[in-house]
Amino acid sequence: MNENSLIRTLQDTIESQNKTIEGLREELKKSNENMEFLIKKLYGRKTEKTSAIDGQLVISDISLGLFNEAEKEADLSVLEPVPFEEPVKRTRKGYKRKDLFKDLPQQDHVYKLDKSQQICPIDGDNLSVVGKKFLRSEIKYVPAEISIVNIYQETYECRTCKKENRPGVFNPYMPEPVLQHSYATASSVAWTMNQKFVQSVPLYRQEKDWKQMGFPLSRATLSNWIIKTSEEWLTPVVEKLREELLKETYLHADETPVQVFNEEGKKNTTKSYMWVYSTSTNSERGIRIFKYATGRAGDNAKDFLKGFDGYLHTDAYSGYGKVKDIHHCLCWAHVRRYFTDALPKDMKSPEATLPATGVAYCNQLFDWERELKTLTTEERKRMRLEKEKPVLDAFWSWVESSIQKVLPKFNIGKALQYALNHKDKLQTYLEDGNCVISNNIAENSIKPFTVGRKNWQFCGSPEGANASACVYSLVETAKANGLNPYKYLEFLLTRLPGSNFKTSPNMLNLMMPWDELIQTTCKAE
Repeated sequence: MNENSLIRTLQDTIESQNKTIEGLREELKKSNENMEFLIKKLYGRKTEKTSAIDGQLVISDISLGLFNEAEKEADLSVLEPVPFEEPVKRTRKGYKRKDLFKDLPQQDHVYKLDKSQQICPIDGDNLSVVGKKFLRSEIKYVPAEISIVNIYQETYECRTCKKENRPGVFNPYMPEPVLQHSYATASSVAWTMNQKFVQSVPLYRQEKDWKQMGFPLSRATLSNWIIKTSEEWLTPVVEKLREELLKETYLHADETPVQVFNEEGKKNTTKSYMWVYSTSTNSERGIRIFKYATGRAGDNAKDFLKGFDGYLHTDAYSGYGKVKDIHHCLCWAHVRRYFTDALPKDMKSPEATLPATGVAYCNQLFDWERELKTLTTEERKRMRLEKEKPVLDAFWSWVESSIQKVLPKFNIGKALQYALNHKDKLQTYLEDGNCVISNNIAENSIKPFTVGRKNWQFCGSPEGANASACVYSLVETAKANGLNPYKYLEFLLTRLPGSNFKTSPNMLNLMMPWDELIQTTCKAE
C-alpha cells in the first residue's frame, strides 16, 4: 500500500468515525429530550395551562401572545367564608355571608355565666342579661347514621262482605322494593353508587364504612346492588338517553383503557376500553353516555353512532374514521399538547423557538374562540373566516417550512408531522359556527372515570364494567344538567321499580334529567 492509498484509507476511517460520533450525539440528544419529557410528565405541572411563560411573539405580522391565555382558574380575590365575621357581612363578590349558609341547618350556642357567677363581685347584686355578642360561625360535622325500617302492610276487611261470602279484604298500595329479598333501598343503593362513581370511593373502603356504622355489608353485596339495579332499572334510562344523543348534530367522543377480569377469551392482563360520547357545549341538553367494549376497534364507535349524521369531535385516533358519512372535527388542544411536550427545560435555548412558536399559534386560535363565544352561530362562522383563517394559513405555511429543519424522531418533529397529517380535519370547524376547536368536553367527561380507576384499578367482570358504564352515564349526565347525582339516582330507583316502563316506553321520557319534576326535585344546591 502506497502513501496516498494509506492517507485515503485513514481519511475514510476518520469520516466514518465522525459520522458515528454525530449519530451518537443525536441519539444522546434524543435520549436527553425523552428523559426531560418523562421527568416533566412525572414531576411537572399536570395542567395544560400555558400561562407559566410570558412574552410576545410576532409571526408573519400577527402578534401572538405566547402562553398568555386567560385560562387561570384561581382567583385570589375569592375567599372562603371566614368564621370570624358577622354572617350577614358582605364578601368581596357582593354576596351576603348569610346567603352562603342559607340551606344548612343552623343552631346557636350561647355561652352563659353559671348561676353562681351571676352576682356582681363589687356590690353583690344579681346580674341581668343585656344582650349577646356574635363571635364566629363554625362548621359542625355530624357522622352519617343508618337505621333499619321494618315494612308492614295493614289489612282491611269489609265485615258485611265477609258475612255474605264476598271478597272483602283490602290492602294499601305497596311500593316495589329496589331488589327482591334484599335490604337494599333506593337511598342506600344511590349512596353506594354516589360514593363510588362520584366520590371515587372503592367498595372495599365502603365496606369498612358500613361496618363502622354498625351494619356489616360485604363489598360483594354492594357490588351486586350496583350490577342488579343497573341491569333491571337504570340501563333502559341510558338507552333512552342514547336515542336522544343520536338526534343531536354535534357530538364528542373519547376512549380510555380499563382492565376487566373474567372476559371470555381474554387474559386478565389485556386492555379493554371505556368509550364516552357527549353532546356539545352548544346543545340545550347535556348527555354523557359511557360504553364498555372489549377493545378499541373503530367498529365500536361505528356501531354506537349508527344513525348519527352530523359533526363528530374527536382526537386523531384512526378508529373514528370507520364512522362514515359524517363530518370529522379534530382537536386543537391535542395539537397544542404536542408542541407543549416538545418544549425543552431551558426556554431560552434555540431548541425552544419552534415548539414555542407552535404553542403561540394554537393559543391565538383559542384566544379568538373566547372572544367569539358570545356571537350567534352565523356571526361566529363569519368572524372565524375573517380572524382565524389568516392565523391558520400562516400556521400551515410555518409548519411546512419548519418540518424540513428538524429530525422526525424528535418531539418537535412529531408535533409538526401530527399537525400536517391532520390538516383538513383540523379545519373542519370553520364550516359551522356551532363546531368547537377542542374535544375537551369529552375528555372532561371521561376524567371522573380515570380518577376513579386509580382507586379501584379494575372491573371484576364484564357485568361490573357494564354497570359502571351505566352509572357513570347517569352521574355525568346529571352533572351536565345541573342535577345532584345522588338525588337523581335515588329518584330513578324510587320511581322505576313497580312501574310499567317496559310496556309503556314513553314513561322513560319522565325519567330524563331535563324533565320539569326532576329539575325541581333533584336540582344541585
